[in-house]
Amino acid sequence: MNWEAVRLSLQVTLVATTVLFVFGLTIALVLVRFEFRGKIVVETLINLPLVLPPSVVGYYLLLALGRNSPLVEWFHLQILFTWPAAAIASAVVGLPLMVQASRAAIAGIDPVIENAARTLGSGELELLRRVTLPLARRGVLAGLILGGARALGEFGATLMIAGNIPGKTQTLPLAIYDAVQSRRYELANRMVLMMTVMAFLGLWLVRRLENSDRSRRISTMP
Repeated sequence: MNWEAVRLSLQVTLVATTVLFVFGLTIALVLVRFEFRGKIVVETLINLPLVLPPSVVGYYLLLALGRNSPLVEWFHLQILFTWPAAAIASAVVGLPLMVQASRAAIAGIDPVIENAARTLGSGELELLRRVTLPLARRGVLAGLILGGARALGEFGATLMIAGNIPGKTQTLPLAIYDAVQSRRYELANRMVLMMTVMAFLGLWLVRRLENSDRSRRISTMP
């Protein structure tokens, strides 16, 4: 087993999931709470990674993080072909799943509950922490799991901006590709099995969350 690739994959996924939680939840809240011009355009842009080829997503990231990008010119950050680049690619492809699940969960909250909290003096941050997030936690967690699973399996965009450097940027999907290319099929089989088990567990958890949420709603119906 290529344990270095396993470690790097978990590291990249952890960072990507953290990014997904912060940005995905923020975007979902904005899309639910506010109406503004160009909202459909924003929603479409967020969902583009779901339908674009990974190589196209990787190319856009290459332009955004490349030598002539503002990020490099202003902050002098060299991100390409490092493991943070892999984390960025993973977060970008997982973002639509996080936003969709969180948005649906937040939109499903009864506005009467939130308005009651406001009339009792709760500010927006306190409302988010004590009312919105607890009520939407299953949907948010499902989005995190789906986004994290997508981040864990990211291949194309990662290859474009992080490369396939063993011990530095080679995640499990890249290690599987490398093993197949070098005809080390036994190693590839073990890594494929590991990724399949992790993906299965992630989807199983999402289904459990959905079923428990559905049961809770039915039990609270008059």
